[in-house]
Parts: sequence; C-alpha cells; structure tokens
Amino acid sequence: MRLSAPVYRLKRKAKLLSRAQNVPLHAALDHVAATEGFERWSLLVESAAASPAVRLFGALNPGDLVLLGARPGQGKTLLSLELAVEAIKAGRTSAFFTLEYTEAEVLTRLRAIGADPASLADKFTLDTSDAICSDYIIARLASAARGSLVVIDYLQLLDRRRDTPDLNSQIRALRSFARRAGVILVIISQIDRSYDPAKKRCPDLSDVRLMNELDLSLFSHACFVGADEIRWSPVPAAA
Repeated sequence: MRLSAPVYRLKRKAKLLSRAQNVPLHAALDHVAATEGFERWSLLVESAAASPAVRLFGALNPGDLVLLGARPGQGKTLLSLELAVEAIKAGRTSAFFTLEYTEAEVLTRLRAIGADPASLADKFTLDTSDAICSDYIIARLASAARGSLVVIDYLQLLDRRRDTPDLNSQIRALRSFARRAGVILVIISQIDRSYDPAKKRCPDLSDVRLMNELDLSLFSHACFVGADEIRWSPVPAAA
C-alpha cells in the first residue's frame, strides 16, 4: 500500500491534529493511520519500513544489471528514485541519467517521495544530457565507488540515435562495466502496448517493448510493476 505522503509528513500532520483538537498524540497518530488504511500507527510505520524500495534495495548486489519495467503511470520512475535515495541512506552514492525528464521534473519527483534534493546534492548526480548512451554513462561513472546505484531512464531511448552502438552492444557494455566496477545499474523500460493487465496482473520479460533486437538475458534481474503488485526475479541465462 502506497502512503499519500512520507511518514515524517504524516507524523507532522498528526501533531497538528493533536494540538488543534486537543487530543492525545497517540490518538491523532492512529487517526492519521486510519485515513491511510491502517488500524494503528505502528502498523503504518511497519509497512513503510518494508516498502518496495527498501525490499528491492536489500536484494541488490554490486555488479547487478536490473531491468525495471511498467506501463505508464505505474510508478516505475518514482520507484527508481526511491532506490537511489535508499542507496544514499545506506551511505552510498547514486546517479540518475535521463533522456526523458528535465532537471526540474526529476527534482519534483524527488520531492514527491519525500526527499529533499538539497540534502542529496553531494551524494546524488542528475544528468539530463542529450548525449546519454552507454559510452557516455561509463565515462561519467569512471570514478564511481563500488556499490553506487545508477538509474538509466530509459532503455528504449538508448536506441534512438544512429551515431551510437546498437542497443544490444550498449547493454552488453553496461553489463561488463557494472561487473567490473561493482556498480548497480537499474535500467527503466517501457512495456509494450499489447500488454493486457486484465489477462496478466504484472508484465514480464515477454512484454518488454523493443524496436530492435536485445538479448534480455544480459540483465541479472528484472523487476516489473503492475497495478497492485511488484514482481522481482533473476533473469534466466540464455540457453
């Protein structure tokens, strides 16, 4: 269950409610929790601690190359930014390379997940260059520390230019770099329009939208976001 706001904001809301209505803080906290669909405040906190981003980040290892796919509006960009923030909370650095969003749009999305962009400045790198491709990303990450988490937004846009290597070559290069440098790479992906959530609750590798050939077994893991669930699994090796 996704909260309407970060826990610290909900707690502030409860404090204001407690003062305004002159009720004990614990009662105000439980009231706020109820508006979020939880019986008690403690259950809300437990759920937030076990958020998808927290669970996914805990499953990632240096050198992983992860495909994160979903249809538009399912929260894949927010989830990827939450992963970047989790990396920072763990004492690491993170980066977000995007061919889709402007800097202002990314900062707005960071605020939407309760992150203060100013507080992340020395740990978070945002790159919106039109030159983004595998070679560009690898060069920019030359000094990245082992365990850094990097998001690439998104897979299909890496395949848009004729003056860059084909998509398969780019993903192969990124996989080699991730393993060599011990960096975690998360690549956002579109899902084909033919995917029907009425027939399948969550997309899978067969639903990844591809204009040109790509060996999906290059990825170590895949994460797919559906309307009401997130599925995470290793990618089977090629036969």
